[in-house]
Amino acid sequence: MATGAKRPKVDYGSEMNPLQNFLQWCNTVGLRLSHKVCVSKEGTVAEYGMLAKDNIEEGEVLFAIPRSAVLHQETTKVSAVLEKEKSSLESSSGWVPLLLALLYEYTSSQSQWKPYLSLWANFKTLDHPMFWSKEERDGLLRGTGIPEAVETDLANIQREYTNVVLPFIRKHPDLWNPGTHTLELYTQLVAFVMAYSFQEPQEEEDDDKDDEEEEEEKTKTPYQLMMVPMADMLNHVSNHNAILEFTLDSLKMVCVRPIHKGEEVFNTYGQLANWQLLHMYGFTEPHQSNSNDTVDIPIINLYKVATQGVQSDLARQLVEEKWEMLLELMQEKATFVFGKQGCLTDTELHSVLKVLCMSEEEFSEFKDHEGWEEDEEDEISLAFSYEGLPGLNASWKWLIHEAARLTASSYGDWEEGGSAPEGLSSRQQRALQVRCGQRSILHRLMELTKS
Repeated sequence: MATGAKRPKVDYGSEMNPLQNFLQWCNTVGLRLSHKVCVSKEGTVAEYGMLAKDNIEEGEVLFAIPRSAVLHQETTKVSAVLEKEKSSLESSSGWVPLLLALLYEYTSSQSQWKPYLSLWANFKTLDHPMFWSKEERDGLLRGTGIPEAVETDLANIQREYTNVVLPFIRKHPDLWNPGTHTLELYTQLVAFVMAYSFQEPQEEEDDDKDDEEEEEEKTKTPYQLMMVPMADMLNHVSNHNAILEFTLDSLKMVCVRPIHKGEEVFNTYGQLANWQLLHMYGFTEPHQSNSNDTVDIPIINLYKVATQGVQSDLARQLVEEKWEMLLELMQEKATFVFGKQGCLTDTELHSVLKVLCMSEEEFSEFKDHEGWEEDEEDEISLAFSYEGLPGLNASWKWLIHEAARLTASSYGDWEEGGSAPEGLSSRQQRALQVRCGQRSILHRLMELTKS
């Protein structure tokens, strides 16, 4: 793509396809794309992607986009009203100002970002589990934690739209229209932001700030959420080869390791497990190659295991007392996270196991002293790594083993019906990657903790 002089007027004619329109628009807004890469729908892992046309060295800039072309609540045409009434737009998500900007720009024929937003006509490519039927979610994703997360999302989205967004857009009929800017469109835009937005980190804290400045900082969003044209074309893998850098005047995609001609350029969305990728972005990695894959073991499963085989009322009462104390330290819906190297919430798991396995005398002393001196964090991390797990005492291993077994039993068995992966639908294949990845971690955990 040429990066020469800007054209004062551009006709985004219907004879050009959406991608050509977008690339022409990039040229007009000053986005500089390296001649060593191209955007394509062919040879990439998803709808769009970026390919290397030549060998690329570490440190090379693949593209740079000026901040004026980035879309957020301060660059949108309706920025003034969003800023003026920002106090009425506060919500638990913190996304309302950006979503209102997107509602306006997505439906405006005069939007500066029309060629960019036209790449997602009707958002048909978005296939997050929030767009699946409840029956499909519950059937395919049972036990993964995704159905519960989606139900929470949908309830929050509806509440936010009804209580915050709808009153605001009714107040400004010259800019928004409830008939056009519906809950359905709002939900699609939430998924769009989930999958394609970027967060700019806050600057480091300044020790020289006075109290008034610090108080002002606290009222600000902890990050700047934004839509970054071109950056969202890149797909994700955990073993990525490029990363987005933020500078004063622009945002740059920079190569972080050599990329060979013909290879796809991959960004990273963070260290995300497959259940998080499917929930937030609508896709998965092959579970064998996702080094960040995890599974959650609910704390309630450890409690259920601890009560198994308890015979006397006195023993049951002791378990109940321990459980009540643990719930004061953590929520009933708390989980312990295991990854491919061991437990990622090892300090919390260590505390729970220690309490559950105490004798009556030890528990009484523990309550009298209001806790204990904590063990060294490094020692705990080692003990709950996969190298250290076999060396735990027998009662701890039994609790972990049985809790892992109980968690593994919650998935259901639809994927064991004998269907080859190529015979499955796209949704079934993605669900399979999540479930198989989680189950493989649980099975390894059970193997390492068996008596």
